[in-house]
Amino acid sequence: MEKRDIFTQIHGLETNMGNLHQEVGALKLIVKELLEENQRLLMENEQLRKVLQLEHHEQDQTASVPTRESAPAADIPLDEAEAKANLVGEGYDNLARLYHEGFHICNVYYGHLRTEGDCLFCLSFLNK
Repeated sequence: MEKRDIFTQIHGLETNMGNLHQEVGALKLIVKELLEENQRLLMENEQLRKVLQLEHHEQDQTASVPTRESAPAADIPLDEAEAKANLVGEGYDNLARLYHEGFHICNVYYGHLRTEGDCLFCLSFLNK
């Protein structure tokens, strides 16, 4: 009778160890996801700090240099075609700036941080 009790106890321990192993595996996956998210957020924060510093530096420079907006409108003759060309160029420049700051500009991952180098979708979009 004692041998059967020992076998039952060993079987119970084995079952408990299997359950514990599954729980540890699930916890490892959760920790892995949290670490990946933390790393992604750290990289995004670093990129945003760089952008903020760059914009602050540009604002300091533009405050000391007179802009075209401060010039009288009569001195700057622009027809409609030139105005449209400036708008298209400005939008393209903004997208290119975002891409070079480390963000996706493609329709697949727009606004997400680029973590693995260049994105072929973004590059094809820029080359259109």
